[in-house]
Amino acid sequence: MTFSANLGFLFTDLSLPDRIRAAKAAGFDAVECHFPYETPVQEVLAALQETGLAMLGLNTSPGNLAAGDFGLAALTGREEEARAAIEMAVDYAEAIGAGNVHVMAGKTDGGAGANATFRENLGHACDLAAKSGINILIEPINHRDVPGYHLSLVEQAADIIEALGRPNLKLMFDCYHTQIMQGDLTERLRRYMDIIGHIQIAAVPDRGEPDAGEVHFPNLIAAIREYGFTGPIGAEYKPRGSSTEAGLGWLSAFRKQKAQ
Repeated sequence: MTFSANLGFLFTDLSLPDRIRAAKAAGFDAVECHFPYETPVQEVLAALQETGLAMLGLNTSPGNLAAGDFGLAALTGREEEARAAIEMAVDYAEAIGAGNVHVMAGKTDGGAGANATFRENLGHACDLAAKSGINILIEPINHRDVPGYHLSLVEQAADIIEALGRPNLKLMFDCYHTQIMQGDLTERLRRYMDIIGHIQIAAVPDRGEPDAGEVHFPNLIAAIREYGFTGPIGAEYKPRGSSTEAGLGWLSAFRKQKAQ
């Protein structure tokens, strides 16, 4: 199994291009990021070409974080902003060769209007991304960390994917969020593997390195491999120590287990 460094949380003392280089030096097989938009495309592209790493995906802009935004796509009345964020993300992803764009839903009351808005914006995103061969991801996010986030359950995401019927709309299965909200990770991974576009891991409940906590990730990763997932698994965790490098023992340990 291969692993992707999520540069939204890892190597954050560096610029984005240097985070890519640090991920390569640490032994990661790919990278992914949250919001790369302040970094010129050519700088990111140069670092990817230099290291040979693929950028798996990025997020749409969350909106105004200081004002409480955490995504825009399900917010009724802000469709113009949401679509501008989608278009910016798809353009950036295309320019750097990223295969996925995570469309962030935002915080809503969960009502019919928000549901309809989210689906309409996702349809727009899928149509736009399909022209470049890019997948659109939707991610259930737990309500402990982000109260009121519109999409919080795997089954809710699966219903949206089925209803829209777009071949490039996929589930981002974040094991950390799903364990907090629902648990039963192995069964949910098995049940929904055919619609999963990306998988992410972090320890539960502290969101640290995936070598502690209530989920035994070596066993879970073995199941993921058994179920046929072949892409890199995203390491989207917040280092417990003073640096990313200090906590990377899990990566070599997981690789050794794979070889046994």
